[in-house]
Amino acid sequence: MGQGFKAYAVAMLVPIARLRRRLAPLTRLWSHARLRERITSPLDPSVVVLATPEIHGTGRLRLGRGLYLYPGLYFETQEEGTIEIGDEVVMSRGVHVVAFHGIRIGAGSMIGEYSSVRDANHRRDGDQALRWAGHESRPIEIGRQVWIGRGVTILPGVTIGDGAVIGANAVVTHDIPAGAVAVGVPARVVGAGS
Repeated sequence: MGQGFKAYAVAMLVPIARLRRRLAPLTRLWSHARLRERITSPLDPSVVVLATPEIHGTGRLRLGRGLYLYPGLYFETQEEGTIEIGDEVVMSRGVHVVAFHGIRIGAGSMIGEYSSVRDANHRRDGDQALRWAGHESRPIEIGRQVWIGRGVTILPGVTIGDGAVIGANAVVTHDIPAGAVAVGVPARVVGAGS
């Protein structure tokens, strides 16, 4: 089985790669249709959906035009929560967005891989199990043309101004002004964008 099998396996990879490239447009169409059926507002045909996002809760998402949605996205809306994403936003692989109140992401913003945007935290209520104690939520506002690096966590009640840059792995606990560069845990402003 040694070299012969290895040569056969390598030879098979080329046709498989070609087939995947040919099927990519159909996969995108299928993913677009699946997303469209799971949300409560229309989905513009210009939205590129590389793989169907995971949708939980009420499906109250409003998605702008020209979005680029990578695989592995997770959207959840509970209670009165809504998620609004402006035009031309890029959401990289593995981004989680969870709204119990409301999250708005401005046009042209980019969110790096495995970032988390959550407008609610679990409440502690005496002896009641944390899972059932409910949530406290405050809206999150991310401005236009904001660049959020890989692995960033954005917590409830935060506003990030237009054109801000949030460095990789930062935890944003307070407002970040427009045009600022913020890094660290907790995130702090270290300068202005270029």
